[in-house]
Amino acid sequence: MKPNRTLARFSWALYDLANTIFSMNIVSLYFVLWLTVDKECPELYYSIAFSGSVLLAACLMPILGEVSDKLKRRVPFLIAFTLGCVVFTAFLGLIKGTFAALLFFALANFCYQLAGVAYNSLLTQVSTPQTLGRTSGLGVSLGYVGTLLGLHLVRPFLNIGGRQATFAPTAALFLIFAMPAFIFIKDSPHPHVPLIELQIKPVFARLRKTLTEVRRNSSLVRFLIAAFLCLNAVNTIIIFMGVYAKRVINFGDAEIIYFMSVSTVFAIIGSYAFGLLTDRWGSKDTLNLVIKLWCLAIFLAMIASFRWMFWIVGPLAGVCLGATWVSARTMLIELVPEEKIGQMFGLFGLAGRFSSVLGPVVWGLITFAFAGLGLFKYRLAIASVFIFMSAGYFIFQGVEDPRKAELAT
Repeated sequence: MKPNRTLARFSWALYDLANTIFSMNIVSLYFVLWLTVDKECPELYYSIAFSGSVLLAACLMPILGEVSDKLKRRVPFLIAFTLGCVVFTAFLGLIKGTFAALLFFALANFCYQLAGVAYNSLLTQVSTPQTLGRTSGLGVSLGYVGTLLGLHLVRPFLNIGGRQATFAPTAALFLIFAMPAFIFIKDSPHPHVPLIELQIKPVFARLRKTLTEVRRNSSLVRFLIAAFLCLNAVNTIIIFMGVYAKRVINFGDAEIIYFMSVSTVFAIIGSYAFGLLTDRWGSKDTLNLVIKLWCLAIFLAMIASFRWMFWIVGPLAGVCLGATWVSARTMLIELVPEEKIGQMFGLFGLAGRFSSVLGPVVWGLITFAFAGLGLFKYRLAIASVFIFMSAGYFIFQGVEDPRKAELAT
């Protein structure tokens, strides 16, 4: 029976909605608040669990990619790691100890990260070269819908049983919305490849070759360094925005949910608006504006003393979040030859994973080291985020504008 490409494409995009529910409810909101507020666990411990799981997953990503490429099978990896994430997330709803919670969270996040490798690589199987952008855009759009669903579908459980009561429903929602991808996406027909033929060493040889080629392109090097620094700030904001709103601004849970929902709507608007702006202005000028707006949003969060000030920060950060991926991806495509796009996106993704490690750890160390300063420790922590973003901005100025270079040529 011939697979239905339209159904497979929609199922692939729906998986983005599914995994975003986990990302919002567990990584960004309910779990981190349950751990740091209800269990009074230092943010440093959460940072270590999150960063350690991301770092381990990042080290294994090239190997997983090589194995799946050789076997020509990606759906089994998607199913296995998704089920692992679902199971460990469900366990979070049953345990009481802090150490066990951190362990199961790290395992769930590890599986979540590796499932993403299989998921992204399936894009070429569910789409055609002419519909890659539309299919990817559909996934991003449904991902933002997943943010809203993740916040509101588990709210009745939050009201009845508290934050821990949201973990098992989050796992169930992840599984329910991921099921169509398990059923309707099929790996392309392929000859059987014995496991003994798999060779991992070429992965690292290709990575060394790619790094050697990157060093010859100074603009690309500066862009990757700037992206690493800016994404440190972005990833830290994604993880600890809920904690900051709770601790410093004194938002209640219901207010945080509404705040996150409004910010997500502005992220959808930002994605579309800055997509148009990127086509009109060019990626360099657009990304410059995005980074400046990020600096403004972070600075306002750092000095915010009243709720109304933070209600400016949320929508502004939402716009910036949606705009970041649109303009950064476009610029990377414009900076490298077409035949190198796949490799460079792999390197860009690796920089993003490592940025998920450093920024949250710095935040955790600051809040731990300056615990005696009370709530002021959070303002010091967000000042570190501002430093990351500002450093990224100054390095980014040395990146050549691809559109102007093309006109000059």
